[in-house]
Amino acid sequence: MSDVRRDPRRILVVDDEPGMRAGVAEVLGRGGFAVEQAASAEEALARLEQGASQGLALDLLVTDLRLPGISGLDLLRAVRQAGRDVPAVVITAHGTVEDAVAAMKLGAFDFLTKPFSPADLLHLARRALGDRAADTAGGRPKGAETAPPKRRPIITRDQATLRVLTIAESVASSRAPVLVQGESGTGKELLARYVHESGSRRGKPFVAVNCAALPRDLLESELFGHERGAFTGAIARKTGKFELASSGTLLLDEISEMELGLQAKLLRVLQEYEIDRVGGTAPVPVDVRVVATTNLRLRELVDRGKFREDLYYRLTVIPLLLSPLRERQGDIDLLADHFLERFGNGRRLTLTPEARTALRARRWPGNVRELENTIERAALLARSDVLTVEDLEDADPGVPRLAIGSLAGLTVREMEKRLIADTLKRTRNNRTQAARLLGISIRTLRNKLAEYRQHGEAVGELASEPAEAGSDA
Repeated sequence: MSDVRRDPRRILVVDDEPGMRAGVAEVLGRGGFAVEQAASAEEALARLEQGASQGLALDLLVTDLRLPGISGLDLLRAVRQAGRDVPAVVITAHGTVEDAVAAMKLGAFDFLTKPFSPADLLHLARRALGDRAADTAGGRPKGAETAPPKRRPIITRDQATLRVLTIAESVASSRAPVLVQGESGTGKELLARYVHESGSRRGKPFVAVNCAALPRDLLESELFGHERGAFTGAIARKTGKFELASSGTLLLDEISEMELGLQAKLLRVLQEYEIDRVGGTAPVPVDVRVVATTNLRLRELVDRGKFREDLYYRLTVIPLLLSPLRERQGDIDLLADHFLERFGNGRRLTLTPEARTALRARRWPGNVRELENTIERAALLARSDVLTVEDLEDADPGVPRLAIGSLAGLTVREMEKRLIADTLKRTRNNRTQAARLLGISIRTLRNKLAEYRQHGEAVGELASEPAEAGSDA
C-alpha cells in the first residue's frame, strides 16, 4: 500500500496451514515489512541458507509450533545450532503452552496463543524487532535518536478522568512508580503510555510485560534476563525487560498476578534500581520508570495475604484510578463518534437518536474496549450509513439473533448450522469476519463447513472455498 511506510526488515512466516500463513503474512505486509512464507520447517531452513549465501539477513522468524516433519521447536533448535541470531515469535493453540515455554527457553522472543488479533500480531512483531535492535545497539532501539513521538490523546470530557490526566502529566518526568487501577477495558495501558509520553522519557523505550501470561520461572527470566547456562536451554545470554527499558518506562500489566517470591525481587529493584540476572554474579544498575496496572483492588489482596504490603506501598506512590464507562456517560457519545470515524473505511457513519440512547443505557462491563468492539461490528454489518438500534443489537457477541419461536424442535447442531449460515449471509460470505462475529477461529469455521459438506449439508454459497484476502489471523 502506498500510504504504508516500507520497512526493510525481513520476516519469514512458517505455517503449514495456507490460510493462516497467508493471513499472518498479509498483516505483517500491511505493517510495511518485507514478508516471505514457508509451508514447513524444511523449507524455512532452506530459505535461511539461501538468504545467508546471498548476504540477506533475516530479522524475524514467525512460526507455528505444530508443523509436519520437523516441528517448530526443532526448527528453533536448528536455527540456534546454526549460530543464527534471529528473534522468533511462536504461534500455539490452546493446550500447547508447555511447548511455547520450551520454545522461549530456546531463545524465542514471545508467543501468541490462537486465536489472536492482527493488532496483537503486529504489536508483538514490532516488539520482537525492537528487542533485537536494543540488544545490538547498546540497549537503545533503532530510531531512538529521532524526534520524540507525539503524545497519544485520551478521548474524554469526564471531569474525574481529566483530573487523572492532569496528575499523570504533573508526575510524568519523575521516576516514582505509578499504579493504574481500573476495570478491564478502561484504558489502563493507554494511560501508562500517556504517562511515558508526557515526561522526559518520551522517545525512550516503552516496554510492556503481561505478568499473567507467563509462568513464574519464565517471568523472572523475562524481567531480569539470564546468563548463558543459567538453566537447561539457556544457550545464550538474554537481556531482560528491565534492561531493554533502560532510560524509559517498563509497564507491568496485571501486577496482581505476580507470584509472591517474585514480588520480593521486584521490591528490591524499586528500592535499589538494580537487577540480578538469573545465573548472574553481580547486580546490574537500571534507570527505569515502572508503571503497574491491575483490574483488581490490591489493598484487598494485601489483606488476604496475596500481595506484599511493602510492595503495595512502594507502587502506590502515585495511584491513578480510571472510572468505568458506565460512570462516564458524557464519554459514550464522544467515544462512539470517534470509533465510527475510525471504522467507517471512508464512509461517514452516524447513529440515530434512538441508537445513542441505547448506547447510554448499557452497563458496559467491558468498558471502552467493549464499546469499541460494538461499534466496529455494527459498522461492518450496518445496512446503511445511519446505524440503528437493530444494527447495535446485531453487533452483540452472540449475533445474529434467531427468533425464539423458530427454535422449537431444532437440535443444537441445527441451531449451530443456522447461526453460521446467517452470519455468513450477513457478512456477504466473508469467512474471516464471520468467524470473528461468532467468536471462533477461522480454522474452526472451515472445519464446520467441511463437516456440513461431508453430510451433504452445504451452507449457503460457501459450499465451495471462496477466494479471500487471507486475513485469517
